[in-house]
Amino acid sequence: MAVEAIVAIMAGIAAGSLVLIAFGLDSVIELASAGVLMWRLSVELQHGEKFSESAERIASRIGGGLLFLLAAYVTVSAMWRLWNGTGEEYSWPGFIVALVAIPAMRYLARRKLDIAEKIGSRALRADAVEAITCGWLSFVVVASLAAQWLTGAWWIDSIGALAIVWFLIKEGREAWSEEDCGACCS
Repeated sequence: MAVEAIVAIMAGIAAGSLVLIAFGLDSVIELASAGVLMWRLSVELQHGEKFSESAERIASRIGGGLLFLLAAYVTVSAMWRLWNGTGEEYSWPGFIVALVAIPAMRYLARRKLDIAEKIGSRALRADAVEAITCGWLSFVVVASLAAQWLTGAWWIDSIGALAIVWFLIKEGREAWSEEDCGACCS
């Protein structure tokens, strides 16, 4: 995930690709979420389930807030680029990292779901759902970059970035709302 974030952000900056920068920043947020999950599980081991629920709620709200901020940044940037008619260069490294992320996220999500079921962890199950979302997000990035490469159309990057916003908002809402998390994790 760290390699995915670094390569996507660097390739996005080098190519001026908003879709890759957004993909990389989402990976950074997922890394933070994984760190919070580890912290939350250690809190439960040390202080019991009641305190860990409070820690999970706080951590989820922070993660959700970051995803909403990223969605706002992507929306404003994409609209600005569409308004100004500015595009970007195609990025092979970005395409490759997003392509590799599709099966990697599927595998990671399956493993997390299996472990979450064995230990009965809603937090780990929610983290697995984030990995599933990342896999779909990777697919959007691959499709956007492939379409850009095939057509050379300058506006495809911004449209692909706007498609990512749907995933960011969905993931942010699930992180922010306990009810949504309960629905996906039960």
